[in-house]
Amino acid sequence: MASQSDPPFRRIADEIARRITEGALAPGERVPSTRQVAREWGVALATATKALTALRLEGLVEARPRVGTVVAAPAMVEHRAPSKRGSPPVALSDHELSRERIVRAAVDLADGEGLSAVSMRSVAARLGVAAMSPYRYVNSKDDLVLLMADAAFGEETYPVEPPHGWRARLELGARTLWRIHRRHPWLAQVGSLTRPLMLPALMVHAEWALAALDGHGLDPETMLDLHVLLYSYIQGIAVHLEREAQAEAATGLSEGQWMDHQAPAFAAITAATRYPVFTRIASSCKDGYDLDLDTLFEFGLKPLLDGIALVIEAV
Repeated sequence: MASQSDPPFRRIADEIARRITEGALAPGERVPSTRQVAREWGVALATATKALTALRLEGLVEARPRVGTVVAAPAMVEHRAPSKRGSPPVALSDHELSRERIVRAAVDLADGEGLSAVSMRSVAARLGVAAMSPYRYVNSKDDLVLLMADAAFGEETYPVEPPHGWRARLELGARTLWRIHRRHPWLAQVGSLTRPLMLPALMVHAEWALAALDGHGLDPETMLDLHVLLYSYIQGIAVHLEREAQAEAATGLSEGQWMDHQAPAFAAITAATRYPVFTRIASSCKDGYDLDLDTLFEFGLKPLLDGIALVIEAV
């Protein structure tokens, strides 16, 4: 049991551990996020991160991409390492630290808690090193985020022998980028279309798309426009992956639960006479309309490529 002499992170970790061992938090269930911990206990985000890191090192919780930090499986909880009361969790010594490990830890943190949870201090806490240690390898958070994005985009490669035809190549490129964004929901939040990221790994995807469009008589400006259009389509849908995760964390409601809460407002709109087309279409969906981003991506990819085909055929 925690005592008042224990540091704040340890008291928080012990309280969450108590909830887990007593069954208030079941295996697979999300534990409070970094921001929720900071808000509930009135501590800084770094302290909240340190508490969750302690639980992770003890085997009580684990980070799951696009889900967050959840209670670990029963076997992991039963065989967890004993905590060292009063001392911060230590995963690495400073001499074991490297830029690659810092970037990997930051990516894992963003996958589990969102991009807003990433700071130099929170990454240091996750690695169990001194708060200033990462600065020996990365100059700032902005630089860290760029390194994270470059690492994420570099996780996928393309075959040496491309599929036949420009359309098959663009389909492969689009689905590859969508898969990367699906794996890392925060990625679409990094950079803007008008200020593109100058990242070597991202250029691999640009090169693949431009090579697919090359040799069809298109002028350079049109090739670049089509490439940007296709990328913006992917990014434009992917940006909602992180936004949905943020909304769920803020409200505590899943997408389905939130929609259930909107039932009275929806009924009021469909009962009105100002929106006859919407009312007719909505009423025709017998099982309701489920907006699935993966389905939407696939649905929109075909007409987008059909449009590109018309541009190529017009040359």
